[in-house]
Amino acid sequence: MQTSQPFIYEAHAARVVFGAGTSGQVAEEIERLGARRALVLCTPNQVADAQRISDLLGSLSAGIFAGAVMHVPVESAREAVARARTAGADCVVAIGGGSTTGLGKAIALETGMPILAIPTSYAGSEMTPIYGLTEAGLKKTGRDLRVLPRAVIYDPALTVGLPAGLTVTSGLNAIAHAAEGLYARDANPVMSLMAEEGIRALASGIPAVFREPADLDARAQCLYGAWLCGTVLGSVGMALHHKLCHTLGGSFNLPHAETHTIVLPHAIAYNAAAAPEAMARIQRATGTTGVSAPAALFDLAARHGAPVALRDIGMREQDLDRAADIALANPYWNPQPIEREAIRALLQAAYDGVRPA
Repeated sequence: MQTSQPFIYEAHAARVVFGAGTSGQVAEEIERLGARRALVLCTPNQVADAQRISDLLGSLSAGIFAGAVMHVPVESAREAVARARTAGADCVVAIGGGSTTGLGKAIALETGMPILAIPTSYAGSEMTPIYGLTEAGLKKTGRDLRVLPRAVIYDPALTVGLPAGLTVTSGLNAIAHAAEGLYARDANPVMSLMAEEGIRALASGIPAVFREPADLDARAQCLYGAWLCGTVLGSVGMALHHKLCHTLGGSFNLPHAETHTIVLPHAIAYNAAAAPEAMARIQRATGTTGVSAPAALFDLAARHGAPVALRDIGMREQDLDRAADIALANPYWNPQPIEREAIRALLQAAYDGVRPA
């Protein structure tokens, strides 16, 4: 981005505590918020992690709610709000990935309770004021500073148990935030620097974690990248890629990180001609020469065993037309004009797992 062009930069305040073992400071961080009763949120398969956090909180714990669900159905959000009120909670601790953070945001949106997020994946949503709720098969998103976590604890030690496959898809999900931030309508030089650095950190951290899942330095590198990419997502607007993924996830219940991983190279290819500077930054950040930005992102997924075709994660070919129609019904701003035939072709390529040229 040329700094001679006018831009607006708005910082979103959040406290970040980064480093191995920092989750042990959770009680101190809750007290810094001025809170006294923290409801710990998690998915059903992360109860052990949530119990450890609850134990560390001691008398500050208001219990555990293990009902976080992918894409945050309104039913689970209402149940969590009711549980928080019944428990007398005055804040929530969200430990887990994007689903758990999303549930915390739903509670904050309804009650105004502050969130302390402890990410165990690389989704990056803990750094954004963006929330999403799914109702009647449609995922709706919005922005509200009430849902931005007030503090985030990044403890690489908590991500060591993240399977290698999910490490790859979660990392590419984060990269998607930064990649679209590079050609956002409201992009600015500061966010572009963060975006490129975030992609670089993840593009180098993902292969290292894939080779050695217990490598704490590589895990820290990925968390650092996710932090930067999430900050970009929370600060500038997203475009076609995120609209397609919200459609595929909310209306067809496809897994979130895998959907981002598969769609990203094709959405980037769609916008390549309209955003040459963004393509150059992505190429530089991924350390590739002689390979286009879309192909570099596809290769990063394919080389590390991630799915590259929508058909492999449960999408039905007969639903592609409906997906295109839903995405076009309320499109996000995009640097390349949105055309139905081209979007339908994009979805077909993503369904078939074709490497972008």
